[in-house]
Amino acid sequence: MVKNLSIAIIDIGSNSIKLLVAARGSDGPVTALAHRTIDARISAGISRAAPQLSAEGMARGLAAIESLLADAAAFTPVRTILVATSAVRDALNGADFIARVHAATGHTIRILTGNEEANLIGRGLTCDPALTTLRDFYVFDLGGGSLECLAFRDRHIAQAVSLQLGCVRLTEKFVADSDAPFAEPAASEIPRHTRAVVAASGFSFSLPSHAFAVGTGGTVTTVRAILAARAGTKLELTATVVTLAQLRNFLAELGSLSLADRQQIPGLPPARADVFPAALATVITVAELGGFSAYHHSLFNLRYGLAAETLAR
Repeated sequence: MVKNLSIAIIDIGSNSIKLLVAARGSDGPVTALAHRTIDARISAGISRAAPQLSAEGMARGLAAIESLLADAAAFTPVRTILVATSAVRDALNGADFIARVHAATGHTIRILTGNEEANLIGRGLTCDPALTTLRDFYVFDLGGGSLECLAFRDRHIAQAVSLQLGCVRLTEKFVADSDAPFAEPAASEIPRHTRAVVAASGFSFSLPSHAFAVGTGGTVTTVRAILAARAGTKLELTATVVTLAQLRNFLAELGSLSLADRQQIPGLPPARADVFPAALATVITVAELGGFSAYHHSLFNLRYGLAAETLAR
């Protein structure tokens, strides 16, 4: 294997579009050379019976992709991979967006199935050096369009499902006025709906009682970012464990605020402030279903899974 071979991964999610430039030595782990996230929200309207990407959402998505490609070019990657998940996968006009990106950049977007998305997230988690001692654990990755749920036994995926429980999707479906504080009926309907969808999926919480719950995606990352801002430190220096009590406290505190007030919270990206209460309600419900007192946060996600898969070839 060639040393210092670098590749670029662009993950086109429902709420954000993310870049990872990664390399791997002959025997070393996947190493991040650069990463960046742009909140583009291409998924507006995802909760409709016939979801379509809006012209504005596609324009934001294309602009974000072009910006991230420019960032990646500085590293002269030998390969650049673009993948899309729930928003493009579910949209009736997803092919139009793919064609628009190809015409502007020359790059083709690979649409991941829900199963591929879940499994790549799982592979990414196995790259996290902080998790090398875990054998049996759960992984929950909440995005704008979907929630990926995985169960690992002896570090191998035993269960993997992709559920339409993304925070953009649930906000559109249940929150009548996202400018107002998070209140009834959404405060009850989102947990009820989450429980029903998880139950219908057949995903079971059957690992040994010592199994950890690992949380990835923007929600737990944002909680740590807020905690970091309040402590006057960097996210990387905060505790990697986010407790259920902390999540409940954040929902009570931030859910009581108007959108305008939430957008002023240090560490909470203004573009995520409208969907953040629904996201918190969802991850809290999942923790309650599994009997978890905390999530162990990891930044090693789908992009790392794709990088590990590609660099291993």
